[in-house]
Amino acid sequence: MLSIARPSLDSKEERAVIRVLRSGQLTQGKWVEMFEERFAAFIGTKYAVAVSNGTTALYLALLANGIKDGDEVITPSFSFIASANAVLFVGAQPVFVDVDPKTFTIDPRAIEKKITKRTKAILPVHLFGLPANMDSIRKIAKKHKLVVIEDACQAHGASIRRVRAGNLGDLACFSFYGTKNITTGEGGMITTNNKLIAERIRLLRSHGMKKQYYHQLYGFNFRMTNIAAAIGIEQLKKLPHFLRIRKENAEILRKGLQKSKNISLQVTPKRYTHANHLFSITFRSPGMREEAIKKLEKEGIQTGIYYPVPIHQQAFYKSQGYKDSLPSTETLSKTILSLPVHPAVKKRDLRVMIKVLNA
Repeated sequence: MLSIARPSLDSKEERAVIRVLRSGQLTQGKWVEMFEERFAAFIGTKYAVAVSNGTTALYLALLANGIKDGDEVITPSFSFIASANAVLFVGAQPVFVDVDPKTFTIDPRAIEKKITKRTKAILPVHLFGLPANMDSIRKIAKKHKLVVIEDACQAHGASIRRVRAGNLGDLACFSFYGTKNITTGEGGMITTNNKLIAERIRLLRSHGMKKQYYHQLYGFNFRMTNIAAAIGIEQLKKLPHFLRIRKENAEILRKGLQKSKNISLQVTPKRYTHANHLFSITFRSPGMREEAIKKLEKEGIQTGIYYPVPIHQQAFYKSQGYKDSLPSTETLSKTILSLPVHPAVKKRDLRVMIKVLNA
């Protein structure tokens, strides 16, 4: 079975881990610092702060900006639940808005309608590796004096006019989970050009310590290990190569499926660079999607539904009184299907996908 996602690891990562093990310095240290420096350079920001995972990255990004009880954060419901849960973690309220049915990312036209006196931040999600409409979002944020926190957990290497995701808002959050474009197993990163915010996040991730056993504020243990960072350093070296393969695979699928009458493709706006974390399509009906899943599975190809239930319709959020009507989000959840385009996907796999889906 060709899996929907698969990490690309080899002897370089193995040797990097062995070096850390033999050093005896397994916890946060010089490898973490090296990974932060190199990741910031790749993204184009002044600072990058490594943390334990993408969810803690979102949580600390909100906390460092003073988002608290009683505040509101505008975010899409069409995302992994961590985007909204992180808002709850700081005591604030996620306010869900609909997505653009063509790009699958947050609809800027819907944002301004939801802004109130309690709104403090916008948390757009760069879904499947496609950046949200950051030009419009930044204009809205500037007008209303709001913080923009990018959820770039699926967008390593994506960009708008050559400015990379992670450098499109006030700060951004990345995940290095095993399914992402690069992985450390578990891990996360926060990027920003704001020195004070970066310093505050460094304190928050490590019990508020700037100096060992001297605690300046209330904090947590959300550190990354040297082991994870060593893997991340090697993965980052390979990321441009991974992105090229993902782009090639996505282009083959795009050309092969673009004339289908029953399938629509995620639209990438001009001068946007898609990181192709996943190749996602929509069907004219839910029944067609189910038929495609079964036929592709018979051919040994795994697919994924991201996401079958929007956040605002999840049991917990419904119990909290969320009754939003988000038509595009709800339609997408019933008709969307994601296909693998990771580096282990072969050309014959792509031909099979195209043949099955066009049929």
